[in-house]
Amino acid sequence: MMLSLSCAALQPLIRNLDRYVALTPDDRAAIAALGDRSQVEKPAHTDIAREGERARVAHAVISGWACCYKDLPDGRRQILGFLLPGDVFDLNLDSLREQDCSVSALTRVRLAELLPSQVRALPDDHPRVWKALLLQQQANAAILREWLLNTGQRTAIERLAHLLIELFLRNRAIGLASREGLKFPITQSHLAEATGLTPVHVNRTVQALRRQDLIEYANGHLKILDLARLSDIALFDAKYLCVEEYQ
Repeated sequence: MMLSLSCAALQPLIRNLDRYVALTPDDRAAIAALGDRSQVEKPAHTDIAREGERARVAHAVISGWACCYKDLPDGRRQILGFLLPGDVFDLNLDSLREQDCSVSALTRVRLAELLPSQVRALPDDHPRVWKALLLQQQANAAILREWLLNTGQRTAIERLAHLLIELFLRNRAIGLASREGLKFPITQSHLAEATGLTPVHVNRTVQALRRQDLIEYANGHLKILDLARLSDIALFDAKYLCVEEYQ
């Protein structure tokens, strides 16, 4: 399904890249032009990319939530990362390797497709935009390292608190979260697949955070009631996200 996007719809992408490099009006116009050339929409619970395939285009998430994941032969799934509006993936189109993970829409997702020729032209035509994209990829690698530390060393309450703070701050950085919280389509099953905990253990941990008046989490909405105290529990340091923790 081909779509037409307004400039306002592209603001999360522009705001996300502007976190890494101070974009000029020309840079912003270039991003808007890239994002408005070819768009598709994917229903919830459908794959956007599949492990073992070659990427034909890069993707920028315009709206909705998606995740990167890998399956085991027995059906178990590990979520490797959440993709939010403003995130770009499949950027390395010249790689000869097949994709080593799949990407699935968790909600209805709107995507801008970037052709290989558009991506290859960016370093010369719009070097600041290209630098921002490269820095975003480095930030994604930092998030993955933090997730590895989460599953390897943090306790259940630490790792769940850490993930909730990360998602809150990432949404706030692109204007999709406030003191009132954020739309949060992530289920406890998703949290289990992202943290390496069982759904039962996630449920108990969520209840523990609620009892301590640290979060409200229900009906597709998350509100962090005490960010500083939750950060202490999670041993959270926001530097890896390139955001201000307590702004």
